[in-house]
Amino acid sequence: MHVAIAGNIGSGKTTLAKMLGKNYRWDVQLESVDDNPYLKDFYEDMTRWSFHLQVYFLNSRFNQVARIRESEGSTIQDRTIYEDCYIFAANLYKSGYISQRDYNNYLDLFKSMIKHVQPPDLLIYLKADIPKLVANIQKRGRDYEELIRLEYLKNLNKHYEEWIGSYDLGKLLIIDVNHLDFVNNVEDYAYVLEKVDLEVNGLFS
Repeated sequence: MHVAIAGNIGSGKTTLAKMLGKNYRWDVQLESVDDNPYLKDFYEDMTRWSFHLQVYFLNSRFNQVARIRESEGSTIQDRTIYEDCYIFAANLYKSGYISQRDYNNYLDLFKSMIKHVQPPDLLIYLKADIPKLVANIQKRGRDYEELIRLEYLKNLNKHYEEWIGSYDLGKLLIIDVNHLDFVNNVEDYAYVLEKVDLEVNGLFS
């Protein structure tokens, strides 16, 4: 079984992926952040580094999907390859940070890859508004993330709402995390777990 968690920067994807992975004894595939050679440069100069960053993420995610397909056990994935294209690359292009030529190149690469990708059995979308995202980003204290602009987060949220609104590749579970603290509040985590349980059990019925 392949479960993936989608959501904006700071929505809690990585943390929840680790928690659910431990609970269900799933393999956890995390996003390549700490070892990403472009991330810090990207936040300092988006126009120069957007294309490089997006190609790095796309390749990294494609390799993840390949590992998931080869795995005999169940896997939970932190963010999907679809978000790389439909959310992040699309937003950077529309915001003028990626040129038309580079964007066309990126889309051609994505189209070649997506032919070999199977969507997750279950997609969990963590819906979070800007105050929640900012609070979580500040809490984890990554230096380069201090450069993230509010407008950038707002635009990403708009793309997420559009994408999730038309998502039809498999089962979808939307969890509004604006008033949840599933890390420090046992009841909140139990609430999330109950929702996920229903969907996971439904996959086997």
